[in-house]
Amino acid sequence: MKATYIAVCTLLVVLLLAQVQVSTAVTCSPTQLSSCVSAITSSQPPSQLCCSKIKEQKPCLCQYVKNPNLKKFINTPNARKVASTCGTPFPKC
Repeated sequence: MKATYIAVCTLLVVLLLAQVQVSTAVTCSPTQLSSCVSAITSSQPPSQLCCSKIKEQKPCLCQYVKNPNLKKFINTPNARKVASTCGTPFPKC
């Protein structure tokens, strides 16, 4: 009985560790943030889709800020406000 309990616990730990290690890599694509354009360029609140995309693209935000073509859109007070409203702190790159 004790050996079965230990085997089951070991199996659960292995499965949990496997779940943690399996993560999907984010594909950095600024077009993923297209749902945020109206919120960034106006005073409209961000949509749920916008917020989910910002959270998804969070690892890519510094890359976008450093891109001269995107910097003028990403590094603005409205973009910072949208990120804050979505609960995603603006990155310190």
